[in-house]
Amino acid sequence: MVTAADRCPCGTGEQLGQCCGRYLSSGAATPAPTAEALMRSRYTAFALGDRTHLLATWHPDTRPVELALDPEQRWLHLRIDAVSGGGPFDTDGTVEFTAAYRIRRGRGELRELSRFAREDGRWYYVDGDLS
Repeated sequence: MVTAADRCPCGTGEQLGQCCGRYLSSGAATPAPTAEALMRSRYTAFALGDRTHLLATWHPDTRPVELALDPEQRWLHLRIDAVSGGGPFDTDGTVEFTAAYRIRRGRGELRELSRFAREDGRWYYVDGDLS
């Protein structure tokens, strides 16, 4: 069981409760102030299996009805490769990242250029291009 005192899966080195935990659905759901902070919290939600946070932070125009997470997939680490826009006063932004994972057949990497939009003071994941 992961606690607020554990290191955050997103890789900042901070404790979960002081990092992404404050944005997750189980932690009072404070809105992420930037697109990068939202991206990190979504990675953490994938790592912890928090479907509620993932769906709540997915833009309504592109959000899936259902979201199945592979319980055997383990997210190992996150690297932010580039950020464009996505600041507290922007309305859109992109975050390019690489996320390493392990599944039964071995290890892999997911590389994505994610697009984010801010509406009514909240950032949402819109979509992304895998590479």
